Amino acid sequence: MNMKAKNPLHLREAWVIFFVLGLVMLNFPFLHIFNKDIQIFGIPLIVLYLMVGWPLSIAIIYLFSLLLDTGEADDGEPPAAPPQDQA
Repeated sequence: MNMKAKNPLHLREAWVIFFVLGLVMLNFPFLHIFNKDIQIFGIPLIVLYLMVGWPLSIAIIYLFSLLLDTGEADDGEPPAAPPQDQA
């Protein structure tokens, strides 16, 4: 019995969800929420939000790309060879 850890289709759906979440994170409502005159360790809140949120979103994209690569390779079939030109 061959059971996959994750279905690549579900990973692709999660990829889309996190992409939309990233777009929402960088739009007006969230930027307005964090654009306050509050400083944490001398750093304005909006700058801290962007400096933490941006690398976090990059890390999530990296993890999903790793999962997509391993999910597609675990289907038990070797990768298709490119077509060869015959003269």
